[in-house]
Amino acid sequence: MMSRVVISSSEQLGQVLQGARKIAGLSQADAAARLATSQSRISHLELNPETISVAQLLALLAAYDLDLFVEPRALDDKPDDKPDPKPGTTLSDAEIDRLEW
Repeated sequence: MMSRVVISSSEQLGQVLQGARKIAGLSQADAAARLATSQSRISHLELNPETISVAQLLALLAAYDLDLFVEPRALDDKPDDKPDPKPGTTLSDAEIDRLEW
C-alpha cells in the first residue's frame, strides 16, 4: 500500500507514477493493456510527465487503484519569508463553484 505522497514537480509525478505501477504489480505492458494504449506510451508518460493531460493522469491513477486529493499546504510547509495571503484572497466553495474552467 502506498502512503500519502506530495508531488511538487513533473519529475516527481513521473517517479510516483512509475512507482505506483510497480506497487500495483504491473509492467508497462500490463498498464498499457488496462488503458488500451501502447507500452511505449506508458513509458513516454512516465519519462515525460509534463505531457500528461488531466484525463490521462486520472486514468493512470484509476488503473493503479489510486485517488487524487488536493488540499491546502500545511502551515509548516510555508517558508518563513513568504508573506501571508491578503485577506479576502481565499475563495469560498460557492465562489469556486461559479468559476468557469
